[in-house]
Amino acid sequence: QVNLVESGGGSVQAGGSLRLSCARSGNGRYSNNSFCMGWFRQAPGKERERVAVISRGGGSTYYADSVKGRFAISRDNTENTLYLQMNNLTPDDTAMYYCAARWIDCYPGNWRWDLEYNYWGQGTQVTVSS
Repeated sequence: QVNLVESGGGSVQAGGSLRLSCARSGNGRYSNNSFCMGWFRQAPGKERERVAVISRGGGSTYYADSVKGRFAISRDNTENTLYLQMNNLTPDDTAMYYCAARWIDCYPGNWRWDLEYNYWGQGTQVTVSS
């Protein structure tokens, strides 16, 4: 069993910053670098959107066009934690943010967007006011 718990959400004004964290716990057989991990978000009435993805070792990252240059995904595999630094937030960033993990690695040439993620957190709410 792999458990993911997000934290760090909150309410900020446009132009502000937040740092989300996703702590992994559960089966100690698997180290954190066993998983490709990502951040997703879903706003009310909208489909879930892939925000950022990071490879097992952290060497490859992907960002949605809507967040490029403003968000940064990172991971600390020694602490089993995934991060999302969000800067220059806008009201369009308002959503529930989820972290997710999958077994198949992700990197340029092998992003495999067709694959489902195996594990999901419960989400943390981010609200940006204008």
